[in-house]
Amino acid sequence: MSEVKDAVTRRATVLVVGVIALQLLFVASFVGALHEPRLKDVPFGVVASPQPLAERTANRLDELPGSPLVPRVLPDEEAAREQIMNRDVDGALLVSPTGTTDTLLVATGGGRTLATALGTLTGALGEAQGRTVRTVDVAPVSRHDFNSLSSFYVVVGWCVGAYLCASILAISAGARPANPTRAATRLGTMTLVSFVGGLGGALIVGPILGAVPGSVWALWGLGALTVFAVGATTPALQELFGITGVGLAILLIVIAGDPSAGGALPLPMLPPFWQAIGPALPPGAGTWAARSISYFDGNDMASSLSVLSVLSVLSVLSAWAVGGVLVTLLAAMRRHRRAAEPEPAGGGSGGAAGRAGSGA
Repeated sequence: MSEVKDAVTRRATVLVVGVIALQLLFVASFVGALHEPRLKDVPFGVVASPQPLAERTANRLDELPGSPLVPRVLPDEEAAREQIMNRDVDGALLVSPTGTTDTLLVATGGGRTLATALGTLTGALGEAQGRTVRTVDVAPVSRHDFNSLSSFYVVVGWCVGAYLCASILAISAGARPANPTRAATRLGTMTLVSFVGGLGGALIVGPILGAVPGSVWALWGLGALTVFAVGATTPALQELFGITGVGLAILLIVIAGDPSAGGALPLPMLPPFWQAIGPALPPGAGTWAARSISYFDGNDMASSLSVLSVLSVLSVLSAWAVGGVLVTLLAAMRRHRRAAEPEPAGGGSGGAAGRAGSGA
């Protein structure tokens, strides 16, 4: 019996139970997010003339069962294309004023699954009214980027590498940094990892494989920020919760972040919970920005709004990075001050030994 206790300690038992919990949460999160894709409240433009026809068409789309679309009347095709490139709408229907063939504008760069679903829906509605719908791709996905997934996978790679590196740096010398200097050194190391990992990912998906178009410099910057955001958040969680912080980082970044990132399924096709949390987590913010860089930025028809969209997403990653740095350093300084306080009278050698152990 003693051998069994030595082989499976209480600490190991707690950790195993935690891993099983993460395993089940992984299954629940991914299957819950991806098992039943459907359109829900997709921003959608309507262009028709005269104005009463446009309003009637928008009202008809707004009243569809299940609320798949949130239609808005747009003045003309140019405005519709501009809003798609700005990622304000995910598609637009141009109703022909003279013939029976309408035009659906989509952007497969944001996810072919969403574009296909919009085509199926509008095609069925048109057929019911004796009309046909032809599809025009405003921001086509690269032929080397199946379903626009490459941008998602490079962000996932950046995130996974970041929390693994941060965890290794912490666990290699104890789960918690003993002092502010050690914490700052690990954050400095993560800065170097961020630049190298960001550049490597940008080169692999860009010039080497040709999977993702767009500026290598912009992708490098995005990659560096993504890696550092996750790499700074992980030690912050470890500072607050010890070794459990590694599990919490996995919970946030992988279990909650990956299925809600809009990779396998674009955000408008996710259930409400995942659709709500996705843009606020690093994988979702990174995926949105990577696709914007690759397919929606730099187009002649795009206004400054597209740049503001990218900046707003990057601010999410910056918030994670800054928050992680502050929590890590403040927690380390707080522990260091506590360790430096004089031992209370009668504390005995046990307290001193405990402090010495925490600073190892």
